[in-house]
Amino acid sequence: MTTAVEASEAEGRVPAVRIVVADDHEVVRAGYAGLLATQADFTVVGTARDGAEAVRVCREERPDVILMDVRMPVMDGIQATAELMGAEAGDAPRVLILTTFDLDEHVYDALAAGASGFLLKDVTAERLFEAVRVVAAGEALLAPVITRRLIAEFARLKPRAPTGTALGMLTPRETEVLRLLAEGLSNPEIAARLQVGEETVKTHVSRVLSKLGLRDRTQAVVTAYETGLVVPRAAAPEAFGRQDPRGEEGRGMRPSGEGLRGHGPRG
Repeated sequence: MTTAVEASEAEGRVPAVRIVVADDHEVVRAGYAGLLATQADFTVVGTARDGAEAVRVCREERPDVILMDVRMPVMDGIQATAELMGAEAGDAPRVLILTTFDLDEHVYDALAAGASGFLLKDVTAERLFEAVRVVAAGEALLAPVITRRLIAEFARLKPRAPTGTALGMLTPRETEVLRLLAEGLSNPEIAARLQVGEETVKTHVSRVLSKLGLRDRTQAVVTAYETGLVVPRAAAPEAFGRQDPRGEEGRGMRPSGEGLRGHGPRG
């Protein structure tokens, strides 16, 4: 039997984004699944009620994106993300973390585990759809309100002395590009600072990601702080906005106070 995705490919259309929804509340799971199913380019291929089930379903269904709640029984969303990014990371889905609280202490841990983005659960339906499409396209995404909390957490932690271990494979110029990325500079700003072309900067960023085994610019910024390359301070939110893993940055998501009223779950 031909699947919808196979039919789309045969007709030259873009295949639907395959999605798994993981949340320990049945009403929330059903709400998100139903909401996502309203979009012609989305296919919900499974749901999970805890992190362990999320890992199993993802390995069976091979989704493109998983919406992952942070707090779940048996295995939480962070551990599940780490499991998915483990030995079979090449086939791992993009993880979009959904959290109720912008003060969630697990933001940093989930990013370090390999999550591609964060959204608060009171995001509008339209922004949820956009977020899924963004991470499915291989970009990273953080809601600005979570970005601010993440930067504040970096600033709270005691600065580490540079370890040199993770960065030893980088050239001096690549190390400088990584430092500027972590300070929140865009590619054009880095190009101006280093007096090189923007394409050269993109090449350096791509090489940094490749050498360090990172998925996107957000992970690069986390690494810069983890290794002590950059001393935490009030970095620009653009360092953590919507970003392309190839070294190009895009526009960030604007914060929204509107929930999925009449469309999907809250809480």
